[in-house]
Amino acid sequence: MFPSHIHPKDRVSICNPVTASKVAESFICGDSIAAGDNKIVIEAFPGPGALSRALLELPSSKIRKLIILEDNEHYLPYLRPLQEADPRVTVVPLSGFMWDTYFEIENMGLLEGVETVPWEGQQIHPHLHFISHLPHSIHGEQLIAQLYRHIPEHSWLYKYGRIPMSVIMGEWIWQRQSSSSGAASRCKVSVITEATAESKTSLDPALLLPYDDHFFPRTPRGAQERRPEVRRAGQPLIAANIIPYADQVIGKGMLDKWDYCLRRLFVQKSTPLKRAISSLAPGAQVLLKTLTDTNLPKEQRVDVMKKVRALTVADWALVMRAFDNWPFAPEACF
Repeated sequence: MFPSHIHPKDRVSICNPVTASKVAESFICGDSIAAGDNKIVIEAFPGPGALSRALLELPSSKIRKLIILEDNEHYLPYLRPLQEADPRVTVVPLSGFMWDTYFEIENMGLLEGVETVPWEGQQIHPHLHFISHLPHSIHGEQLIAQLYRHIPEHSWLYKYGRIPMSVIMGEWIWQRQSSSSGAASRCKVSVITEATAESKTSLDPALLLPYDDHFFPRTPRGAQERRPEVRRAGQPLIAANIIPYADQVIGKGMLDKWDYCLRRLFVQKSTPLKRAISSLAPGAQVLLKTLTDTNLPKEQRVDVMKKVRALTVADWALVMRAFDNWPFAPEACF
């Protein structure tokens, strides 16, 4: 299934059928936070389709429809036989990275009958499920960041409700997005991730090691590789399930303001908020009075001596409330 002449440098795929089965089960079955039956799965970047085959081999009650998104012409000959053999499969030769692709699958009627599940309840969407290998490239990093950013706006597939996502990604991406407050690696992505969704590894990362036992392409031997080390084949990978929270800290229409403040303040992430806050705009120090007002309950105040990277999501929500209420906030920046 994995001929040596096909080796896009930014595409890593499961090649071990046993591993593919374990990952598929960890995404859909058992104790998975994304588990369910009668799933309509949209799978992006499947490569030759080892994970696709494993999904189809799950009990028939699990998968109602598998929509495969793959625009690499080298992989299509390995995917189209699945469509020919199983009526549940539709192969769409478009990229999962392009937003127009998702409008196209709707126009094709592939999501006809998918119900919209209100966000106000505690139920995740019982059927629609997005699964992907994340490309080992800047595009892969951009894609996962954008998927999280769509959650507060209830846009993209989230217009149907709290859609579970299951993703195979580089360990370095997982570490960035799951970095806790106070950690040196804490960043803007970490805060957005923590604020919008519950993210959990779907199986023990050790089960995906060593890399060459489970993934393709193989680790390069001796050849010079110009890409950053973390994006090269051979680096550890993580399988994770991601469930959007029913109650979003980031309100609709507020994402640009969060993005602005996070970007500005994380430039000085090792600096106490009391000093860093001036980077938001001239006169922003006035926000400190609101954030430390002793007339407010303790849980509505922020310790402004905390370093920026040590701020919790609750702290950020209070910073954003003060910024949003500030008459002189630089709206032109949004």
